[in-house]
Amino acid sequence: MTVNQILNAKGRNVFSVLSTTTVYEALKVMGEKNIGAILVIDGSDLKGILSERDYARKIVLKDKSSKETFVHEIMESNVFSVNLSNNIEDCMELMSTKRIRHLPVLEDGTVVGIISISDVVKAIIEIQKDTINHLNSYISQ
Repeated sequence: MTVNQILNAKGRNVFSVLSTTTVYEALKVMGEKNIGAILVIDGSDLKGILSERDYARKIVLKDKSSKETFVHEIMESNVFSVNLSNNIEDCMELMSTKRIRHLPVLEDGTVVGIISISDVVKAIIEIQKDTINHLNSYISQ
């Protein structure tokens, strides 16, 4: 299964904020959209990603104010990404080795979607279900 197939199933909605947005405003968007991370895009350039983990570790634990801190101050700017043709095994390996939970999907340098670890796990479960059904069908013949 490819990233393109995952996005076809889940949708290609991408939520983002500017790097000059306050962390508080970014968190409000994340809460409204029920997402655990948000992309930081200035113009059409992916600048970083901000996650709930970033907030917890870089604001809460350091007694900073989310209303006075800008996203660019705490975002992760070293963003790993995939493209539409990557398969779920590539994604799972990247997420595991880099210890990340979200992967922006880029095509020709433009963000076209984002996948999470739960999207990858759901895809793997579907593949396993299909394999089990196929094997059950084969055995019962």
